[in-house]
Amino acid sequence: MANHILAIDQGTTSSRAIVFNQRLEIAGLAQREFTQFFPQSGWVEHDALEIWDATVATCRQAMSRAGLSARDIAAIGITNQRETTVVWERASGRPLHKAIVWQDRRTAPLCAELWRQGHGETVTARTGLLLDAYFSATKIAWILDHVDGARQRAQRGELCFGTVDSYLLFRLSGGKTHATDATNASRTMLFDIHRNCWDDELLELLRVEKAMLPEVRDCAADYGSTEPALFGAPIAIRGVAGDQQAALVGQACFAPGMIKSTYGTGAFIVLNTGDQPVRSRNRLLTTIGYRLSGRTTYALEGSIFVAGAAVQWMRDAMGLIETAADTGKLARRADINQDVYLVPAFVGLGAPHWDAEARGAIFGITRATGPAELSKAALESVCYQTRDLLEAMRRDWPGMADTVLRVDGGMVASNFTMQFLADILAAPVDRPAVLETTALGAAYLAGLGCGLLPAPEEFSTSWQRERRFTPALDEALRARKYDGWQDAVRRTLSR
Repeated sequence: MANHILAIDQGTTSSRAIVFNQRLEIAGLAQREFTQFFPQSGWVEHDALEIWDATVATCRQAMSRAGLSARDIAAIGITNQRETTVVWERASGRPLHKAIVWQDRRTAPLCAELWRQGHGETVTARTGLLLDAYFSATKIAWILDHVDGARQRAQRGELCFGTVDSYLLFRLSGGKTHATDATNASRTMLFDIHRNCWDDELLELLRVEKAMLPEVRDCAADYGSTEPALFGAPIAIRGVAGDQQAALVGQACFAPGMIKSTYGTGAFIVLNTGDQPVRSRNRLLTTIGYRLSGRTTYALEGSIFVAGAAVQWMRDAMGLIETAADTGKLARRADINQDVYLVPAFVGLGAPHWDAEARGAIFGITRATGPAELSKAALESVCYQTRDLLEAMRRDWPGMADTVLRVDGGMVASNFTMQFLADILAAPVDRPAVLETTALGAAYLAGLGCGLLPAPEEFSTSWQRERRFTPALDEALRARKYDGWQDAVRRTLSR
């Protein structure tokens, strides 16, 4: 009997595949990084074909390392970088242009013009999102406008749009499935989250052809099967969710008021608000947390554009460290008498500021400042940004009282960072026993979709904490440090 789940975790910098057994323990794992393209300042692209090749290779490798074949896999679950935009030929599956990544800011001027024309309120009321270049819609329009003949081909039904999950589904199924789930659809700026459908008025406003769009399904649903030639036998695909929503599921945040934060390339905090969408008054996003059996659970989300990417910058651009782990070691050696702040606005600032034109800055440098102090500032910047978002969430949703933050992602392995996070939040931080929370969420959805795994209520009881970090910082020092951060941000904003 097939009793394993294969989770595809297609992130911003790498593709990973993880095989879980029925107890949701990891049986095999593989990962491959892929190329980041930066054609102009503020532009970020991926090669969708490279992502496809990395996905297939890591799936095969993960199954091999688990000692399993396709016939041992009950279902596949997919989780993905969300707003990243792929347009491809329906007949061949060939991408028309490099994928435009969620971080990409090339359409910021267009979004600003649409704001000036008074369209921001309509977009937010229907989609829960801010009218911003972060989301897929204006990226689609850019491709249609800049690739010769693309718009005409889209009108004829020759082109498909999708977030990366859709592209992988299309290729995995041999072109039979052009679909996405409700969470990914909710990040396009084209989907009415109240009616759970594509919005014709927004499609016209944002100049996106409806014929390109995928069918929208539940997070645990029938997404077809893989082509037999890919893995030796067909494998059912039964779960899809955007990476942050998958992490919400993987952290078992099924009750209103539960909250998680994922620290990857960026960082994303998601608060479960139940069956009613909460309109933010503090520039947070109202989004779909998950949709199961046709029932939608909503969430508030805050996005930090640069988290782990600040560490990558320290390594790749500055050459101050050799590995990500070095930052924690250096941070512990930093001079405690120096208040150095890094505002990592490399591609603008996300919630609650939403300043596309802001750029990174470092404040408080002295002659004594070195790699240790900069490493500490890079790690602390993630924690300060998290507090910014939690403060905004408290203002939007008074039901969020005693916060216990469940964390996941690569950065949470750093005890230094997690302790400072608890300190600056003045709240407990829970690190789970399984750190692969995003993949775990995708695996659970696939297992739920194929009947291998139980309902959410029972799944919640299996969540385990590895360690709780509790605040240990003096309140006066906490306030002084956070005031310094807020001052640094004010001086970084473009307006």
